Amino acid sequence: MTEERITETTDSAGNTHTTHTVVTDGEGTKSSSTPWGLIIILIVLAIGAFVIFSQMSDAEVAKDNAVADAANEVGEAAGQVGDAAESAGEAVQDAVEN
Repeated sequence: MTEERITETTDSAGNTHTTHTVVTDGEGTKSSSTPWGLIIILIVLAIGAFVIFSQMSDAEVAKDNAVADAANEVGEAAGQVGDAAESAGEAVQDAVEN
């Protein structure tokens, strides 16, 4: 709120002096949207950081799962090679015996 005060004074010689004073109580002079704007920006940044870190974590999990699956497949292939070698050994043994 703004208020204008006018003061008139007369000295002993009869001269009149007028003083104009404008008084402002401070309300409305400062933007109240600034703190809210900063809060909204911080919230958006926090959400963005959460999404980015979540995706990075998902990528790590997917990579770990792919490595584990590949290791399982290598293990299965090694087992198949072992079975084939055993079968070949039995076939050679049968051929020698007959």
